[in-house]
Amino acid sequence: MGIIKAIGNAVGGALADSWLETIEPGNMSDTTVMTKGVSVRKGQNKKGDTGVISNGSVIHVYPNMMMLLIDGGRVVDYSAEEGYYQVSLSSAPSLFAGDLKNDIADALRETFERVKFGGVPSGKQTVVYINLQEIKGIKFGTRNPVNYFDNFYNAELFLRAFGTYSVRITDPLKFYAEAIPRNAEKCDITDINAQYMSEFLDAFASSINKLSMDGIRISFVQSKGRELSKYMADALDEEWRGLRGMEVCSVGIESISYDEGSQKLINMRNETAMMSDPSLMNAYMQKSVADGIKAAGGNAGGAAIGFMGFNAAQSAGAGILGAMNQVPTQGQSVPQTQQAPGAWTCSCGTYNTGNFCQNCGNKKPSVPTAAASDGKWFCQNCGTANTGKFCQACGTKKE
Repeated sequence: MGIIKAIGNAVGGALADSWLETIEPGNMSDTTVMTKGVSVRKGQNKKGDTGVISNGSVIHVYPNMMMLLIDGGRVVDYSAEEGYYQVSLSSAPSLFAGDLKNDIADALRETFERVKFGGVPSGKQTVVYINLQEIKGIKFGTRNPVNYFDNFYNAELFLRAFGTYSVRITDPLKFYAEAIPRNAEKCDITDINAQYMSEFLDAFASSINKLSMDGIRISFVQSKGRELSKYMADALDEEWRGLRGMEVCSVGIESISYDEGSQKLINMRNETAMMSDPSLMNAYMQKSVADGIKAAGGNAGGAAIGFMGFNAAQSAGAGILGAMNQVPTQGQSVPQTQQAPGAWTCSCGTYNTGNFCQNCGNKKPSVPTAAASDGKWFCQNCGTANTGKFCQACGTKKE
């Protein structure tokens, strides 16, 4: 039992109109993966019950479809070439592969040898159509956060992802034998997606970890759909393509969110990076001052009290910032009024704490022990000549 191409390359016209009845695909949507053929009589627009194939029946095959001729649950012939075919009980299987690639066509013939009907025709022949187009818009979402080590943050972060992916049927015979429920009149991808979602999410987590190993920042994951699709295809190759005759084509991430701990780490790292930029730090301080003025004006105890507190806080803050910005390190040049006890400033202007200048090598000047002849006294700390009770350079009190 097999099929014979009825019109060559023609798919319509007067010859097609000469048949009183043909087998056409049942209702198919963008997400339909399989539907059975139904009988359509000439002059009727409606498709009838599932077509029962007999000798001489005519089958219509559309583009991007694989037609399977089924006898007693076994495949006896198939075609991926569009056109009209006549069933012949006396002919051998034709196995039209159409425009499918050579490697796919060879795989189909190999699969056919395993699933074909080996006995006498049973008289219960039907036609099944498999959708060869890319099935798009299959939704997915991670149930639990997926770990992601980010080298930029140097931390183990956790993300949740939501999006869609698409699949394509690469081996229709294997797909029909392994993925389609028995006796199903029609099968949508949503009907079988639930049983494969766990496998998809496991592969998704593995692929996310590979992006982490590639050094991709977590904030860039959403734009790495192409790399993610490749990793997903590799991860699911054996399970889906090898066992079920389908493969992942693309993965699109619509949104990414982080768990609470990861979000805190990211915010802390971003704030620290912002504070290290002087221009951003200055803008932040100005905003803080503006917010303080606004808050002081609305103080419940009166604006005057609010501004008094604001001024005190501002002075204290300025003093702290000033100290942070002006505390010298060894070798820096600073005014003498900021020198620590025992420190000295060289004639070259360099601040020192040892006995020799770290910039030019000059020795620390000795401090005279006797008072100057003109009534001045020399500071025991920095050696400055003074006339008052306190050193005019460092503030040390006269002994």
